[in-house]
Amino acid sequence: MSEDCREIIICDDEAPLRRMLSDHLSECGYLIRQAEDAASLFVLMNEREPDLVLLDVKMPGKDGLTALRELRKTSVVPVLMLTAAGELVDKILGLEFGADDYLVKPVDLRELQARIKATIRRNEIGQGAKDKSKAPEGAVQFGPCRLDVDSARLFGPDGNEVTITAMEFRLLRVFAANRGRILNRDQLLEQAHDKAWEPFDRSIDLRISRIRRKIEPNPDKPEIIRTVRGVGYIFD
Repeated sequence: MSEDCREIIICDDEAPLRRMLSDHLSECGYLIRQAEDAASLFVLMNEREPDLVLLDVKMPGKDGLTALRELRKTSVVPVLMLTAAGELVDKILGLEFGADDYLVKPVDLRELQARIKATIRRNEIGQGAKDKSKAPEGAVQFGPCRLDVDSARLFGPDGNEVTITAMEFRLLRVFAANRGRILNRDQLLEQAHDKAWEPFDRSIDLRISRIRRKIEPNPDKPEIIRTVRGVGYIFD
């Protein structure tokens, strides 16, 4: 993947870190815009949506997790969170609120570049509906909701669009392609990401929980995507 014309917004209250990341990623060929807080981030998002947002969790005022939750109401832009070492709660909440990946500070620049590439690539695979020969085409009914596979959009029972992230779309597409088949976590992650997913072993459970809140009449008693205890999940 060429980085030419790929645009990233770096949102972090630490000016030296923003400059360092901006300089490095600019040298890698990315177009960079900087935001010092959540308010600045939304101003930049309204001007033009980037290919990825690099978002710090710990910021004064509106923190990164709150900003992420608000962002996910209107956008599926890939978000890579920056968290402090050992902040497990931040990682869990970030994934639950719709983050695509996270990176622990202090940032290793080579790992950062690799994760940015992987995150943008996964998003493009999801939006481009990779492997169409296996994935279903047209519309797939998930209970009262309808997934339009071709446009990667989910619609509620009232016909209004329900915002989903690229990862949520990929998971729904995997379930649609494997209707009636029990899938374990490794299978889901491998098919949804096109590779094994290493950052957080339980991330799949958090993402499916988010999906259930969008498609299940009663998310506490799921009937559309069911848990098969000790095995995995099934869409039937």
